[in-house]
Amino acid sequence: MERRQASKFYPHFNQEERPVIDYFTGLFNQLIFKHEPILTSFLDPGKRNILKTIVGNDAFIQEYGGYANAEKKRVYLSEEWVNLRPDNYQIQPYEIEYPQKFVKITHSSILGTLANSGINTDAFGDIITDDNGTWQFFAKKELTDFFEEQVDRIGRTQVKLKPISFKNVIVPEDDSIEKTEIIASMRVDAVLSGISKQSRGQIQKMIDSKLVKLNWHDITGSNIMVKEDDVLSLRHFGRVLIENVSATRKGKYKVVLKLWQTKKCN
Repeated sequence: MERRQASKFYPHFNQEERPVIDYFTGLFNQLIFKHEPILTSFLDPGKRNILKTIVGNDAFIQEYGGYANAEKKRVYLSEEWVNLRPDNYQIQPYEIEYPQKFVKITHSSILGTLANSGINTDAFGDIITDDNGTWQFFAKKELTDFFEEQVDRIGRTQVKLKPISFKNVIVPEDDSIEKTEIIASMRVDAVLSGISKQSRGQIQKMIDSKLVKLNWHDITGSNIMVKEDDVLSLRHFGRVLIENVSATRKGKYKVVLKLWQTKKCN
């Protein structure tokens, strides 16, 4: 295996991703220099795609996020294949205990609390619910003391984080809805405008403010074309999976999509 040069991968990704490319290139070079496996923090699919591109077929990549179909996962990078168990990924699942009879908490309120608690967002994984008031999330086991000592409120609600085992992880509720929209163009600003019912000018401002992601990557231009299987994220609105695109007789596009809309606190 040869050392990687980060600049070799720059053309494959947006300029904003260069710090991530630099970091993962360094990880790979560390692997082949020290010959020791590496366990990453929680990575979203976009970052895992960058890592896989850099590694290629020159090392083994295994990943786990705490449950089946997790979005954010920790990655185990090794020169030799290792049979891993869930415990090897150093993930601690938590259930959030709070007075469910009196208050409601949401994904956005939990995410906001964790993201503003003084740690990086790659220190925790997915936040899941059964849609009946039970909320769980996944954290790096190395930081259990921090989470259990520092996180005692979600918004104004007093909470307690209860460590649980993997066998007590809930099956998350899929609260997505299927929709069909007729859209004039497959440009990212037109697609998001048609789905969110906001003007293309408003969408452009959100793109400029880095509130829009395509396949988990920040975008800087509105002229990017969206295609099937792409995932769009619009802050404060939700996330969209483009499932099918077909042309209409009038020269527009019929887009079948799956939407996970952001839930707001009452």
